[in-house]
Amino acid sequence: MGVMTDYMLVKNQLPVREWVPTILQIRKYAEASGDFNPIHLDEEYAKQAGLGGVIAHGMLTMAQLTAMLTDWLGGKGEVVYLKVRFEGMVRPGELIRFTGSIISQEDKNLECELIAIKEKDTRILSGRASVKLF
Repeated sequence: MGVMTDYMLVKNQLPVREWVPTILQIRKYAEASGDFNPIHLDEEYAKQAGLGGVIAHGMLTMAQLTAMLTDWLGGKGEVVYLKVRFEGMVRPGELIRFTGSIISQEDKNLECELIAIKEKDTRILSGRASVKLF
């Protein structure tokens, strides 16, 4: 994951962050968040609920998106606004790619469009962020 450079500001494309969620990460997130919904933890329950198996917490997925932004900023700015729309489920073992682009810049304020996709370019999350550079 690269840190933001002036070249990236001109190019407008944010770097790609890849993530493959594990059962252990999902369990640890459940413990940290207090969200013990069985669709995240119990394979049989999730199957009976029509989900095909356990799914990652949406907020865990959003945290990975936020990490893409903060890693890219590398201490040279901060995320001041983030809005996302959850569009699909994430299962343990699936490769998720997070990226985005700068859609506008006014002085040190950037507006970014964000996306997370999995296999076959299936969108699982989209959103917008406002970033203030230092």
